[in-house]
Amino acid sequence: MNPNYSIVIPAYNEKARIGHTLERVLECVHARGWNAEVLVVNDGSSDNTASIIESFAAKDPFVRLINNPKNCGKGYSVRNGMLQATGEIVMFTDADLSSPIEEAEQLFAAIRAGADIAIGSRWLEVKRQTLRQPLYRRFFGRCFNAVTRMVMALPFADTQCGFKAFTRQASQTVFQLQRIERWGFDPEILFIAIKRGYSIREVPVTWGHDERSRISYLRDGLKMLEELVFVRWNALTGVYSKPVKELDPAAAGSKLAANAQTKGAR
Repeated sequence: MNPNYSIVIPAYNEKARIGHTLERVLECVHARGWNAEVLVVNDGSSDNTASIIESFAAKDPFVRLINNPKNCGKGYSVRNGMLQATGEIVMFTDADLSSPIEEAEQLFAAIRAGADIAIGSRWLEVKRQTLRQPLYRRFFGRCFNAVTRMVMALPFADTQCGFKAFTRQASQTVFQLQRIERWGFDPEILFIAIKRGYSIREVPVTWGHDERSRISYLRDGLKMLEELVFVRWNALTGVYSKPVKELDPAAAGSKLAANAQTKGAR
């Protein structure tokens, strides 16, 4: 019997916080009686992130470690976890838990109320931000979001919050079609979802900035702008209109790993 929920957590060199993150997630899962699986995707970490996850998996059957074949990027990691998930509702959250895992109940409720996809938003209710970003990060973040909304016609206050949930069917479709494998994948998956006719509800969530965030709004922001053009090109060439099929979770992981190895060999 499949779990009700799958929680996917991408992790790269997260030895400093992945243990605490898993403690918080599992405490919430067990306290609320969620029938859930927790899939942590190790993105080729060079530290002992994987061994920490394995120690949790050895003690709690809800936890599963997925290893990428090498460092492939956050977008790849999320896709790998989402396609291998078996839950009826599948979500992903950042390893820093900037949005507390308890907030997932709001996403689940939105889906139970009829949405295909529920996305967390930091900007619908700014007062819910427990620790705000530095001013320069807020400036670059809002500029990027404005450009994204204009170029891709995304009607959302926040496209980048790493706290999103999908019905299994929506997840299977969107993540099979996803092509961006690093930071800029969030606008792409929302663009795909709209193109495929899925209903999306934006939900205000509690959120606190983590100073250890690795994203550079200058370097990664320029890359993301390049990826917006890539998304529009994919749309024009019919990439996002291709048929998809229900995947066996194990087979999905093997296929992605083979594709990653092929890219690395080029």
